[in-house]
Amino acid sequence: MRILLAVYLSFNALVLTAADAAAPGRRAEGRQQQMKQEERQRMREQMRDVNRDRERQVRPERQPRQMSPQEREKLRQDVQDANRAMKKR
Repeated sequence: MRILLAVYLSFNALVLTAADAAAPGRRAEGRQQQMKQEERQRMREQMRDVNRDRERQVRPERQPRQMSPQEREKLRQDVQDANRAMKKR
């Protein structure tokens, strides 16, 4: 995904550089400025999508799971044991 983004950004830089060289006069500058704004907006949206996808990969949505009575009792015992060990120190 990062490679595609890098290729896309490089391509856009080349296109914008070529457009700068080929765009004489103020009228072309106005259109070019508008294109830059559109490109920036498009890039923001793409980065938002990339970040959203990355976050989903890092933290998949999990359904909260109810602990069984045995798991709850085991956790309680572990906490009590850890507390006793801390008091001994």
